[in-house]
Amino acid sequence: MARAFSLLGLLRLRHAQQDQAAGHLAEANDRLRDAADRRLAAKRTLDDGPAQVTDAAMLSAIAASRASSRAMLAELDAVAARRRAEADEAQTAFGAARRAAIGLEKLEAAHTVEAAAEDLRTEQAALDEIAGQSWRVRQAEAAASSTAAAADPAGTPTQTPTQTPTPGGAP
Repeated sequence: MARAFSLLGLLRLRHAQQDQAAGHLAEANDRLRDAADRRLAAKRTLDDGPAQVTDAAMLSAIAASRASSRAMLAELDAVAARRRAEADEAQTAFGAARRAAIGLEKLEAAHTVEAAAEDLRTEQAALDEIAGQSWRVRQAEAAASSTAAAADPAGTPTQTPTQTPTPGGAP
């Protein structure tokens, strides 16, 4: 039986790190989507406004509202940019964790192939030994029977092959 992959503990650690990085990436992408959704909602709010201005106070209120909405859009753009940077960092970390795990996975696959080959070699050696031993036993039995036959030439009758009749009765 082949021995276990010696870097299995490290491979498990790399998989755990990869899973953790994938979780961080999912969270970062979620926050990025939320920021984009908030920006879109604010943009729609800015676009929706009263159709008619009836007096100066209403015009002033609309101008203040639009200025506030534009400031909020600028702030949301900054948040979205920061979230994009976080998502990019999380993607980079996930890629690095995945590369570290892939290297060990390839080593494990090579180890598995080598262990299977070693098991097959061991099994073949055992089969060869069994076949060789069986052959030696048959050779020893054949040598013993030929020695016994040579020692007792008149004792036991030997069988002669029987002749089969041929067509036409010829011998």
